[in-house]
Amino acid sequence: MVVLKVRKVGNSLGVVLPREVISRLQTGEGESLFLIDGPGGSYRLTPYDPVFEGKMSKAEQIMARYRHTVRKLSK
Repeated sequence: MVVLKVRKVGNSLGVVLPREVISRLQTGEGESLFLIDGPGGSYRLTPYDPVFEGKMSKAEQIMARYRHTVRKLSK
């Protein structure tokens, strides 16, 4: 478990992530992180955009369905 402290940053509030958390999330300065609702009122912090992930999943399904067409178009 990692304890984070809420700090004032300008007119907003923010948290500072320790180096080991940044390394584990494979993120860095200027990158986006997503706070996702979890079960039981909890939250999950992730570098992966769930909306983009859903769109890519749909795109992969379409490419698999039309794999012969996609192969011909790639030539």
